[in-house]
Amino acid sequence: MNIGFVSTRLAGTDGVSLETAKLAEVGRRLGHQVFYCAGELDPDGPPGRLVPEMHFAHAESRAIHDTAFGQEQRPPDLIARIHEMAAHIQSELVGFVEEFGIDVIVPQNALAIPMGVPLGVALTNFIAETGIPTVAHHHDFYWERKRFIRNCIPDVLDSAFPPNLPSMQHLVINSLAQKALARRRGIVSTVLPNVFDFATPAPDIDEYNADFRAAIDVSDDDVLILQPTRVIQRKNIERAIDLCARLAAGDRGSGRDIVLCVTHEAGDEGQEYQRWLDRQAARAGVHFIWAAEHVAPERRTENGRKVYSLWDAYPHTDFVTYPSDYEGFGNALIETVYFQKPMLVNRYPVYEADIAPKGFDFVEIDGMVTAEAVGQIWELLRDDERRQAMVERNFALGQKHFSYEVLEEILNDALKHAHAMH
Repeated sequence: MNIGFVSTRLAGTDGVSLETAKLAEVGRRLGHQVFYCAGELDPDGPPGRLVPEMHFAHAESRAIHDTAFGQEQRPPDLIARIHEMAAHIQSELVGFVEEFGIDVIVPQNALAIPMGVPLGVALTNFIAETGIPTVAHHHDFYWERKRFIRNCIPDVLDSAFPPNLPSMQHLVINSLAQKALARRRGIVSTVLPNVFDFATPAPDIDEYNADFRAAIDVSDDDVLILQPTRVIQRKNIERAIDLCARLAAGDRGSGRDIVLCVTHEAGDEGQEYQRWLDRQAARAGVHFIWAAEHVAPERRTENGRKVYSLWDAYPHTDFVTYPSDYEGFGNALIETVYFQKPMLVNRYPVYEADIAPKGFDFVEIDGMVTAEAVGQIWELLRDDERRQAMVERNFALGQKHFSYEVLEEILNDALKHAHAMH
């Protein structure tokens, strides 16, 4: 079949684009052809249609978003503006489906989070009017985000985010979302967790990345602790700082340094938080590195200087911290399992519901770093055998529950069902 992935953007390294690329790859493995339709596309991505109005950053889409959320009084022209833009997007969807002979569409988060309200309305109308088989992949729903709760378009959100239509199947990324969708909308869905290609061996230290530690000014003897996330408050990076301060206190006199390395940069919401973290680290005497200038989505050279990928950082890492309060699933957690590194995890809700019950072996905390957790980490850093047993067990469980083979089975079932409807 010809599968059409539709989203506000399918480019770069945001979670939705990365998960879409995995679905596209597995779809091709199953013998299908894949096409993209979005407001932003990578030049080397699958063939498709670029529709600027689909992008959440498009001026009119953003203006509609800013008017719709944060107030309860609806301006009289708002619905007309939404429908006018939706009609244009819908005509582009018609063109996309005709041009590439699309048999099934896979909206990626576009019917879950209302970043682009007209896009959600356009998709809903298009699916309702054509009955095209649809497998909607929902990463996060509007009711999970505080900023969408106060709004003046509850009727639009109820009908389009997501719609409940006969030609649609729904995939969600965790069991909490599955329960909420059933409770709020009476919609039955299938859980498709974040996955990794466990069958392909993880990259190791090679000629390109051999000098990664030197580039970030960390010696081979230092203990490198990686925080492989964006700089936003719900990631609770201050817990990683606290952990490193306590590890360092227990290791005085060894001559080694405990170094905490954050790989991603602070976005718009992170500048103030980043400055606060700097102060916290200085106060605690923690060797703290912002490595964003050295780490990018892919390897490249910038002004004659080598830039590494995130995957170049993992092989050099001794330990990974993941102290988040909330995650939709936990891509970095599965990535750490894939790279066979030991890890500290804060027991966030989806972890408790969908990951911990599988039997993974992590150092766990519940909101605060404990003396017990610090002791467990020292044991792992000193005991090669214990550490190896831990990461091998986790890898085997990751392969069983969160591999491309799991995705293949779920996607294949959904596409077979779509084909029967076509």
